[in-house]
Amino acid sequence: MAKKAFALRIDEEMLKAVEKWAADEFRSTNGQLEWLINKALKDAGRAKK
Repeated sequence: MAKKAFALRIDEEMLKAVEKWAADEFRSTNGQLEWLINKALKDAGRAKK
C-alpha cells in the first residue's frame, strides 16, 4: 500500500486524546489515525472490498 503524506490541522485537545488512545493500544499516533479512518470507512460502507 502506497502512503501519501499530508498536513492535518486538528484541535490540540483532540490530538492529545488520540495520542493517549494510541499509547493505550500500543500504536503510533499515525497508526491510530489510520485505524480510525479505516474503521469509519468500513462502518459507512465506503471501504474498498
